[in-house]
Amino acid sequence: MRNLTDQDIAEMIGATFVLDDSTTRKRVRAELKLSQRIPKSVNLPLHITLDLHMHTIEQAWTEIMEIAKSGTKTATIITGASGILKIKFQEWISESILSPYIVSCRPINNGSFAVKFRKVGD
Repeated sequence: MRNLTDQDIAEMIGATFVLDDSTTRKRVRAELKLSQRIPKSVNLPLHITLDLHMHTIEQAWTEIMEIAKSGTKTATIITGASGILKIKFQEWISESILSPYIVSCRPINNGSFAVKFRKVGD
């Protein structure tokens, strides 16, 4: 497949091709409906429930960090009453790069935690 030149494009559209033509840009944006594809605002959930049953340590870490960085305010994180994820989660909230995102964390029961997040600059 060969690369198209400005001349090839001009012949295809039947006009002189101008690389930085605002009329062409506006027409292309309208045809592609770009204003409809990019949401103007993103509605983040204020609360998320994350059940970590059947997750590996790596999967749990990834999902918790995604929530922390997402801008969500609170989460219920279910680690399970026993097992490595309950231990790891308690370590992560106090001794890892996750800790600056945590405002507070309190146990709900033996295997669930109520977590409040803060927004931390990237």
